[in-house]
Amino acid sequence: MIQNIKGKRLTAYVPDYVVFDLETTGFNSQSDNIIEISAVKVKDKEVVDTFSTLVNPERSIPYQATAVNGITNDMVADSPVITEVFNDFLTFTGSQILVGHNIHSFDLKFVYQAADIFGAAVTNDYIDTLYMARNCLPQLRYYKLIDISAYFNISCEGAHRALNDCIMNQKCFEEMGKIQGAMKLELCPRCGGELRKRSGRFGDFWGCTNYPDCRFTRNT
Repeated sequence: MIQNIKGKRLTAYVPDYVVFDLETTGFNSQSDNIIEISAVKVKDKEVVDTFSTLVNPERSIPYQATAVNGITNDMVADSPVITEVFNDFLTFTGSQILVGHNIHSFDLKFVYQAADIFGAAVTNDYIDTLYMARNCLPQLRYYKLIDISAYFNISCEGAHRALNDCIMNQKCFEEMGKIQGAMKLELCPRCGGELRKRSGRFGDFWGCTNYPDCRFTRNT
């Protein structure tokens, strides 16, 4: 197994990054497969390049997945398999910070699994916009990408196709970056994650939200 070292989950907005998104046959990274992988490269807050490809999962796409993303077996029949395109994805992302929605719990697990199969390692630090939205937009009831996009009046047309979701999320990330810029974030000096005030048996302290991967604490 190659993927022993993973990047850190960061909190603070950055102007240079790569947004990525996947569509898959299901939710389990161990038994399901990628059927679309897309990415948008951003430099100084502006989109400078895109990457997108359908992927042949070498298995039938379940009806439930097609009902969500609209990708059918016929659409991927002549598409490359993941081992044929994964190196192109890695080349596109390079060492950039990765940005995506719910990537901590979902997309990155598929990326790490593909990296193991490919014999590579993905060590990019990343920002999950789901966590960012919960912090920047506490007034929202739901935090799906379409909910955040609707809040910022960003078009949700074509949602649940990977490239369209990347474009939506890039715009949301920029908007949340403006909100975050007006907030006073306490950042972990060890990993770059957000510090939050917590209560312990010996009183209040600042703890890293990347716990247990990062165990940095600081007295209040």
